[in-house]
Amino acid sequence: MARPAEFDRDDVLDKAMNAFWEQGYCATGVAELSAVTRLKPGSLYGAFESKQKLFMATLDRYGKASVEWLQGTLSSAPSPVAGIRSLFAAVAADAAGTAARRSCFLVNTALEIARHEEPIRDLVSRYFREIEGVLRRTLERAREQGEISQDKDPGALAAFLILNIWGLRVLGATKPSHEQASLMVTQILRVLDGKGEVQ
Repeated sequence: MARPAEFDRDDVLDKAMNAFWEQGYCATGVAELSAVTRLKPGSLYGAFESKQKLFMATLDRYGKASVEWLQGTLSSAPSPVAGIRSLFAAVAADAAGTAARRSCFLVNTALEIARHEEPIRDLVSRYFREIEGVLRRTLERAREQGEISQDKDPGALAAFLILNIWGLRVLGATKPSHEQASLMVTQILRVLDGKGEVQ
């Protein structure tokens, strides 16, 4: 019996993710995945069973990293609202940056194939809910600390903010200027306290 190929799983997932992210799920074939990961098709199938499951593993890795980045950005700020402002400043900078043409891997997946592939749709939805939940809990703390008024609904605000984050991610593909992206963020964040300025 042949020995299974030994490889760095995270490295393989990162290389496969970049291929999927650059070209999309449908346009990325097994031959190309084999080339970028330097694993033979048999080794890829042996490790991940199918192209779909390999894709889902890359999406899961990206989703976990996104949640960790979001939590770190919000928790490192001096206050909940300051954290949200830092988050949107980063999103605005990303939208105007050179890497923005690829948009967000989760958003790309939702637009390309999630509606047709139930397991992928469920995974994308799980991370969308998790990210929205992180924002909701941050907004709950903001209300408790008096940063936003008591009549504001943290759940509704979180849904509104996450919708605008995904919109800004898609906007990045159109190459907006930093000024344009920042002006949009200023308008979005006025929902918190009427000010909306980002640094």
